[in-house]
Amino acid sequence: MYERYTRQALPSKEYRELLGSAICVFNSNNAFIIENILHTDNTTNNWHDLVDLTSGALSRKINDTISRRAGNDIAKLFSELVEMRNRIIHSFQITAENGEQMLATKTRKEYGNRQFRITEDYLMEFILKNDILSDKLHEYRKSLRIA
Repeated sequence: MYERYTRQALPSKEYRELLGSAICVFNSNNAFIIENILHTDNTTNNWHDLVDLTSGALSRKINDTISRRAGNDIAKLFSELVEMRNRIIHSFQITAENGEQMLATKTRKEYGNRQFRITEDYLMEFILKNDILSDKLHEYRKSLRIA
């Protein structure tokens, strides 16, 4: 598919919409993680430093703050989402057998260099897991008000 703003082949509008939604929901949760870290401990953390960290580097901060109060569920889910997001961001475009454009990726070397496609199902799973994380972060935030 082509658009008036580029001559390069693109995936379908629906695929690109899911891709954009996936990035947006992850970015929203990344910011919400930072907000929750700050609400947990703003004495050793500040927004400018946290925003400068890569999402993967936030894991230590999550463990030092949120996980100490709420267990590891949020940290584990966020880590899984960071890996899924990395597969999306570090993907490459392919032409599928049906002629459609889509993204493909591979696992890291230590996970077997397994290649796979970023399907609409993968994007929907990513979006839904981000919804679960958002719910967990809201619950955590509520617990801070009570504590």
